[in-house]
Amino acid sequence: MPVSDLMPVAATGRFVAAVHHFPLRIYFEDTDLSGLVYHANYLRYMERARSDMLRAAGIDQRAAHDSGTGVYAVTDLHIRYRRPARLDDDLMVVSRVVQVGAATCAIHQSVMRADEQLTDATISVAWLTPQGRPQRQPKAWTDIFSRLCQGEDFHP
Repeated sequence: MPVSDLMPVAATGRFVAAVHHFPLRIYFEDTDLSGLVYHANYLRYMERARSDMLRAAGIDQRAAHDSGTGVYAVTDLHIRYRRPARLDDDLMVVSRVVQVGAATCAIHQSVMRADEQLTDATISVAWLTPQGRPQRQPKAWTDIFSRLCQGEDFHP
């Protein structure tokens, strides 16, 4: 067996129907003095999950950035903290597209511990030119978001 087959891969999520699931574990560095996950870390977890969701959907943000086409930027965030996570918790960030516009997309995300919702957030992003001005998203990407928003089974 080649050594490359034995190497671990980076954490990645997957789509279940039109909903993306991203697993993560809580480490000591994620917690504060009280032993609970520091509130800003939930935003990091959701960012990782959104990036993974886009990658899994076939949206190559890095290529778009490197080519000077544009980038996504968070324009609005509403979050509610319901319960704390603790050291060694196995969590799942569940993400679903809830709204699609010509230059924008809204994604609802929950951080879950089994069936228990720890945080609940809606994040809006806009597609921006390299100069920071809103512009239409690439049509292929809008089509992907629309399919996800409509709840269609998604298999890239």
